[in-house]
This record gives sequence, C-alpha cells and structure tokens, in this order.
Amino acid sequence: MKTTRAHPVPDPGSHLLELKHVVKHFDISGGLLDQLRFESGRLTRQRTTVKAVNDVSFAIAPGETFSVVGESGCGKSTLARTTIGIYPPNHGQILYREERIDNKSAQAMLPFRRRMQMIFQDPYASLNPRKTVRQTLEEPVVFHNPAISTDQVEARVAEVMSQVGVDPKWVGRYPHEFSGGQRQRISIARALMVDPEFIVADEPVSALDVSIQAQILNLLMEAQEERGLTYMFITHDLSVVQHISTRVAVMYLGTLCELSPAQTLFESPRHPYTQALLSAIPRLGQKRSRHVRLKGEVPTPIHLPRGCVFHGRCVHANRRCEEDVPKARTVEGDVQVACHGVEEGRL
Repeated sequence: MKTTRAHPVPDPGSHLLELKHVVKHFDISGGLLDQLRFESGRLTRQRTTVKAVNDVSFAIAPGETFSVVGESGCGKSTLARTTIGIYPPNHGQILYREERIDNKSAQAMLPFRRRMQMIFQDPYASLNPRKTVRQTLEEPVVFHNPAISTDQVEARVAEVMSQVGVDPKWVGRYPHEFSGGQRQRISIARALMVDPEFIVADEPVSALDVSIQAQILNLLMEAQEERGLTYMFITHDLSVVQHISTRVAVMYLGTLCELSPAQTLFESPRHPYTQALLSAIPRLGQKRSRHVRLKGEVPTPIHLPRGCVFHGRCVHANRRCEEDVPKARTVEGDVQVACHGVEEGRL
C-alpha cells in the first residue's frame, strides 16, 4: 500500500455537497394486524420505526475524501444511500452545488445522476449477472448521451477498462467469470463511465482480500488525482480511513458524534466513542493494552435512549447526558464534537 498522504483541509466556504439536519427512518410495522397489540385489556395500534439516521449535518468540499466510520448498524450505508438519492430523507435538506436535490422528481434528478455515482460493497450483487461487461459499461454512457456513436462508446469502454486495470479484450465476459477484485474494478469502471464529480463508495473493499484491498484503494486514489473526484467513503476499517481521508465523521446509532480532519482525529480524538474506536486498533511495540472498554450493550435503533445515544455505554456520562441531546459544537479549529462532557470541559 502507498504511504499515507497529507491531505489539505478544504476551504469550509466551498461546498460540493451539503446535508442539513437529515433524518431517515424506516417504518417496519407491517400490515394492520401486525400493528395491533393488547395492552391493559385494550386493543391498541403500535408502529415500529427504525431510526437509522438522526439529524445529520455536514458539508463536503470539492476534491476531498470524506470518510464516515462507525460500528455495523450505525447508519453509515443508509446515510450513503440517502445522500446519493436512493432513499429520500424524511426531514432535512441535501444540496449539490447549493441546489437542493432531495425534493426533485426522477426526471429533474437526471443531470445530477450523471454527476453523482455510487460504488457498492458487494460487486457481484451490484453487477447484473445476465449482462456482459460491455453491456454493463455501455448502458450508462448511452443513457446519458443518446447521440453518441457506437465507435465512441466502444472507445470509451476500452479506455476506462484500461484505466481500472481490466483487459479490454474481456468485454464479452460475464461477472461470474471474474475474481472479486476484478469485479470491483468493473464496478469502479461503471461509476467512471459518465465522468462524475462525486462518488459515494460504500465499503468498496471490505469484501476483498487485504492485498486486493490495497490495489483497489490505490486505484481510487489515482482516479481522484487524475479526474479531480470527490469521495464520500463509507467504511468500518480505520486503517483505510487513516490512509485515504481528508476528514472523518464518526457515527453512532445514526448520530454524528465527531467530525474532524483525519490527522487530528487519529492524534487526539475528543468524543469518548471515537476514543474507544481508536483504542481498539492493534499497535506494534505497545506493551500495555490501552483499549477502552465500554460498558453495557449497543441499544437498538428502534428504541433509542433519551439524551445522548451513547450515554448508556459511556463511563463519563452524568445526569445531563441521560436527559439532553448534545449538539455538535466546534471545539478546536475544524473539529466538531457532540458531547456534553467535552462542552463542559470534563473531557
């Protein structure tokens, strides 16, 4: 793997994409009969809601790699799919180059679909097994450029396949004829076919071997340098985050706990949950374990705790943490933390 690069912190005044108080909940109540309950001798109707993303706000500047990390089930992938427009938010706004896009119709979103692309976690599931590589890569180009000639499309397919390290002679093959790493390269090629500005990468290397992960990460970084891409990178692998990120957002139970430049986050994490995450990274030469042990169990997103969602596992929690929801506040430079303990100076 290449050496970690120093990423300049972007100008906070220039935003490619911005989320303002975005909320995404899912109603999993089922049918009417599933919602009926007997309580105290009375028949009542109860709805069950998964609170996947709760009041999340941040902005991404052109050219940066904005990573979102957290435990499985914390809402990272839901946030990614809401950002790209696969899921509509229940509340809040999503702006692309200062234009609101979350309330646009499917037709009005077409110009933005070309500028915003997504790379999914499982390349085999995201590629149509009945389509050859040629059909998979040609489809988005022809859809967004109806007047393009066949020769231009073929040249474009060969160019992008070469760029991602897949032999253009293999355009007639199907997804099952490739390895996992090759399939992910094809998924990246599909995203690059329409010359996007912004790519959401949802765990793009988690299903791959370590050696292949390094190849795919280097490919993404090279594509960013060559094309001026902006990434929103979803992952739970902190070594990957440290390697590629400009800034890092830490999520817990659908809530943004900390937002910080990558170097600052790894050198001096402020939120207790971030400190616990980073303490779990094995370090060579470290004689004593500095792992922060959290108490309790992870609550369910169906029944979120009152106050700070992390207070039940936090050793620094007090009465205020149990009752009031902390707001994200800027504490040092570009670091934002949602924690009463940090605000009060206890941490």
